[in-house]
Amino acid sequence: MQLKIFSIPITGGENINEELNRFLRAKKIIKLEKQLVVLGAEAFWCCCVSYLDDPSGAFKERNTVDHRLELDEASFARFSRMREIRKQISSAEGIPAYNVFTNDELASLAKMENLTLAEMRSIKGIGEKKVEKYGSHFILKSDEKSE
Repeated sequence: MQLKIFSIPITGGENINEELNRFLRAKKIIKLEKQLVVLGAEAFWCCCVSYLDDPSGAFKERNTVDHRLELDEASFARFSRMREIRKQISSAEGIPAYNVFTNDELASLAKMENLTLAEMRSIKGIGEKKVEKYGSHFILKSDEKSE
């Protein structure tokens, strides 16, 4: 375990604050302690971060996709409905939502107007087991497609 300390001035510390945020996203954080320190007329946050290096890169910043911009209006409506279905399934099974389908997989499914189980199998990352276990939940009825 390693330590890194950040001192962020209350005013004008935006750059250091962003540096701290990048650091937190890139490391496996064990503990974060913060304390407001006042020295005379100056005040700042002192943050002590206990962390583990992650040589695999699993905690590096991820490029996120805004599916609202990527999908047309009808596809985004399907995508939103599919996210609701995914949330219900993940809650019922006590698993993370991405274990059902990732956002990228759902976006690919939402682009298909008349989705079938066979078409699901053509999406990268969706295998036979996912189709068998979850596929039928995501074949939206015609009245759900237009919502």
